[in-house]
Amino acid sequence: MEDYDREPRGHGRRRFITTAAAVGLGSLAGCTGLGGEDGTETDSGGGEPVGQIGSGRSPFGDREITGGVSVSEMPDLSGELTLYSGRGEALVGELIGFFEEYYDDFTVRPRYNSATELVNQILTEGENSPADVFFSVNAGSLGALKDEGRTQDLPSEVLDLVRDEFHDPDGQWTGTSGRARTVPFNTDQFAASDVPDDIMAFPETEAFRDNIGWAPTYSSFQAFVTAMRVLEGDDATREWLQGMQDLGVTEYNDEFLVSQAVADGEIGAGFANHYYIQRILAGRTEAPLGTAFTSGDAGSIFNVAGALVLDTADDADLGTNFVRHLLSAEAQDYFARTTFEYPLVSGVDPIGELPSIDELNPPEGLDLTQLSDLEGTVRLMREVGVL
Repeated sequence: MEDYDREPRGHGRRRFITTAAAVGLGSLAGCTGLGGEDGTETDSGGGEPVGQIGSGRSPFGDREITGGVSVSEMPDLSGELTLYSGRGEALVGELIGFFEEYYDDFTVRPRYNSATELVNQILTEGENSPADVFFSVNAGSLGALKDEGRTQDLPSEVLDLVRDEFHDPDGQWTGTSGRARTVPFNTDQFAASDVPDDIMAFPETEAFRDNIGWAPTYSSFQAFVTAMRVLEGDDATREWLQGMQDLGVTEYNDEFLVSQAVADGEIGAGFANHYYIQRILAGRTEAPLGTAFTSGDAGSIFNVAGALVLDTADDADLGTNFVRHLLSAEAQDYFARTTFEYPLVSGVDPIGELPSIDELNPPEGLDLTQLSDLEGTVRLMREVGVL
């Protein structure tokens, strides 16, 4: 990411924010009409909320931020921070750029890659890793670094910004936004009542023969399979994977393409995180695309993107405060409007026609830290011939 010119400390925060030039969701996801104006901030000295970041990006329109803690009420960010981001620049680059512009003496040096690749890089680099903060697309990668002893404690004032189930019980990482597993379905082919609410029933559903899709190389799908292993056991998971192959499931490279194929009528249903459906509907409001949910099983897990401070951080306080900023009201609103995820901070609502977090039915007794065994999942998927 390009560095920004800095005013000397003492000039105060800039009154007007020019956000990083970001790739709009229109080009990211094949949607149109998602470009927007830069956000602005009020004079931070009075503790007023900053306002929306990238205001106007969302086709659902602007909204007042009424919940959460504003950036203006958080500790200043100052210095250089090396961020290993498993979240793509197209999705979070604008947010990171906003923080850089908001603070005169703050610079982020991001490295973007898949979460899995970055975990492996951190482990390979060992104590010589330059990484200060790891920003992950899923809890499994966060848990993997925790398991390797590569994390530092986050203080309670950060952890307490989200509900207990959305951060590590040992205080090593916190979720920053959420994603629900869903079943996108074509409303010209099916009604919501036609979609089973039991994930284990899909291989036996003849209506989906040669008419359903998945993205088995995608990290979110592998996290879902990991959850199935935890909840149902390896044997039942192996049988489910084989059953889906026997049903004639179609493979796609990612879950946006799965959802797009459903909207186009290429297939009748698929497996995807909820926000891919919302991104398509944002650009194609009349698309015959619906969202179904299973209940209390691996198909209904609510996973989180999240962040942690690494044991190699040069300035642990800076790393901690950066993570805190990802939970600011403005950042949570950004995740809702720009990436169509679930905000995790109380009082900041999701965008679109989505049930609230409290209305979802994720499986009981599943700790997100249990999703760290991705290696075992990949091994099982290879054994069955899915990978």
